[in-house]
Amino acid sequence: MSSAPIQDIDLATFNFDPYPVLELLRNNLPITYVPQLKATLFSKHQDIFICEKNIEIFSSVQPNGLMTKLMGQNMMRKDGATHMAERKAIFPTVSPKTVKNFWRNQFVDKTNEILSDLRDKRELELVSEFSIQVSAEALKLITGLSEMKWMEMDRVSQGMIDGCSNYISDPVIAKNCEDCTRSIDLHIDAQLKDPILHNAPSLLSSQLKAGMSIQAIKANIKLAISGGQNEPRDAIAGTIGTLLENRSQLEMIISVTKTWLPAFEEYASWISPIGMSPRRIAKKFIYKNVEFYENDMIFFMFGSANRDEAVFENPDHFDISRDNGPSIAFGAGPHFCAGSWISKTLIAEVALPLFFAHFPNMYLTKPIEFQGWAFRGPKEVILENRDK
Repeated sequence: MSSAPIQDIDLATFNFDPYPVLELLRNNLPITYVPQLKATLFSKHQDIFICEKNIEIFSSVQPNGLMTKLMGQNMMRKDGATHMAERKAIFPTVSPKTVKNFWRNQFVDKTNEILSDLRDKRELELVSEFSIQVSAEALKLITGLSEMKWMEMDRVSQGMIDGCSNYISDPVIAKNCEDCTRSIDLHIDAQLKDPILHNAPSLLSSQLKAGMSIQAIKANIKLAISGGQNEPRDAIAGTIGTLLENRSQLEMIISVTKTWLPAFEEYASWISPIGMSPRRIAKKFIYKNVEFYENDMIFFMFGSANRDEAVFENPDHFDISRDNGPSIAFGAGPHFCAGSWISKTLIAEVALPLFFAHFPNMYLTKPIEFQGWAFRGPKEVILENRDK
């Protein structure tokens, strides 16, 4: 372990609301070892922004990490030329041009179908009845796993997310994660037999065309599912709910003073659906008088960096007028989120405007409760349609 000062935390409290602990660490122990997580946490924006780019020391290659063990060595767990080659292979799927010209209209059609099925509801639970399906249907298109049911897409995504954050080594969580990865493998194997596989620029198709191994393809599709389902799912529901809790800011969008994109970007920074990113120390290193040793685990706490008072004014307050240029909600450096353009399009250009176009008179029935620290989102968002 590193020579950083040690700070114990209560994991249950941290999972419910990590921000008071993160503020304490950020202002007093910005680099600290937390025994409950068996890792050294970086909590200040500047430190994370600098160190995340230093892949020679803070390596993404983690052969003994939970993600690698459970999902295979995907591109997120590679550095340098290998990582960049795989990013290049999937670029035809995630490029701004492909998103605009191919995926966007399909996102619109699927979302309108889902909203039409909800039009007669007076009460709506946003996560389970809307955002979960929007996210899953979009991910079916992007991955190329068109035959997977949307309910299964959400199940396997959540199972892998739970497995990758299973720092207490719960055997039930681990077993469920293994079942989820097995399901994905079976769906990929079945999809490979589809004669129209290459009719769309899916992740499966793009990687096959690039000549990647089936092992690497499967690992990267699991990566896309693990992050590409639960994060948009929670961000769609969370952004809508938070705007309804802050109706003056919603009115700024309705009146065209602001657009939907700043609302999503503020939510992504304010909540940080991906709350941290793990790294492995590749070789002995000293940073700010803290000694790090080979194979030490480091957690870059994005959820803390995006509420750093040195960077963001009044960071605990949701404010769509904020300049989120410094935000690292999507990471920084060579591991900046490859699917960021898809997320922004699906959420800010499709899900948010279409939802409020279909349901202009929705109100929250109770305050939103959030959960999680490594991955954070709303438990539920219950709405009342006052047009009914």
